[in-house]
Amino acid sequence: MTADKEKRRAISREAARRRRRVESEVFEDLSRLLPLQPSARDHLDKPSVIRLTLSYIRMHTLLRGETGTKAEASHMIKCGQVMNGGEERRRCDGGREAEEEKDTEDVEALEETNLYLRILEGFLIVLSTEGDMIYLSDNVSKYMGLTQNELMGHNIFEFTHPCDHEEIRNNLRLTPEDVWCGAKRDFIMRIKSALTHRGRSANLKSATWKVLHCQGRAKVCVAPSSVSCLLLTCQPLPLSHTLLSTHTFTSQHSMDMRFTFCDQRITLLLGYSTEELLGRSIYDLCHTLDINHLTKNHLNLCFKSQSVSGQYRMLVRGGGYVWVESHSAVIPSVRPSKSRPGAHQPLCILCVTYVLSGVEEPSLQLSVDQMGHV
Repeated sequence: MTADKEKRRAISREAARRRRRVESEVFEDLSRLLPLQPSARDHLDKPSVIRLTLSYIRMHTLLRGETGTKAEASHMIKCGQVMNGGEERRRCDGGREAEEEKDTEDVEALEETNLYLRILEGFLIVLSTEGDMIYLSDNVSKYMGLTQNELMGHNIFEFTHPCDHEEIRNNLRLTPEDVWCGAKRDFIMRIKSALTHRGRSANLKSATWKVLHCQGRAKVCVAPSSVSCLLLTCQPLPLSHTLLSTHTFTSQHSMDMRFTFCDQRITLLLGYSTEELLGRSIYDLCHTLDINHLTKNHLNLCFKSQSVSGQYRMLVRGGGYVWVESHSAVIPSVRPSKSRPGAHQPLCILCVTYVLSGVEEPSLQLSVDQMGHV
């Protein structure tokens, strides 16, 4: 009996080794199919191979053109029915030429994408409606200190600030109105960054929060095998700005957005003197229809320390308004001490405002403050 047991154990161990060997071969074959550099492929473990494979499968489904808004989807279906009739003839007539043209187009598209990413000063991210990061552009490491392969397939909620989760969920949620309105998205979120101040990658446990301005659109699935997703561009908000033209001015505000300082460029751009603005709220200069827009920006500042206002209208002294966009940051005070126990409070809000247009409706006076001035 003892000999039989040993024999069965030996057979079982051999069968287990065979299963592990076959499993390893399957994972090696699967990893070779991933569009990765050999150096990156060699460092993948089995869970990473599965995670990246699922992400690339989902991304491939998206790129087949099975998503879109409802209006776009109906248009694509109609066009597809027309094009399919002559598709076989086109394949027979010039299959080889079509392949060569496709290769050329792919190279040009890649060069164009890299150019856009350099100009954007940010990275691209594709999120499923559950928050899974289906795809990130490979320049994400420049901003987060984590590579594309380390992030793809993970959930965005694992890397974002807990206080921003509800806002992210609201933007991931698709409603019937989103289908017809183009489903635009524009929000601020905080995400973990493993980059140090010197630009080196650190341990994720010691990561800091980086504020991202996310803009994009939701794509609604139109086929059962497809997935709805968010396509976003994420731009880190800088802590400082360079005044690139005379159509820019800086200002400092208290936490309730009252002016405490403003540079003299505002006199040339809006007609107000710096002295008359001190103590006044920025809401007094904002177009009434943009109050809610500015309030959202103010709340982002209070909770996330940085924000981008988006385009809104500022009233011009004497009449009319100009379109502007403000990049704002909360400036913290010095560290608290025994002599200054309240020094941990925010010091002020710093705004850099870009004037995007000339004066519109110059004869229209929308505020009492505009009346009686030239």
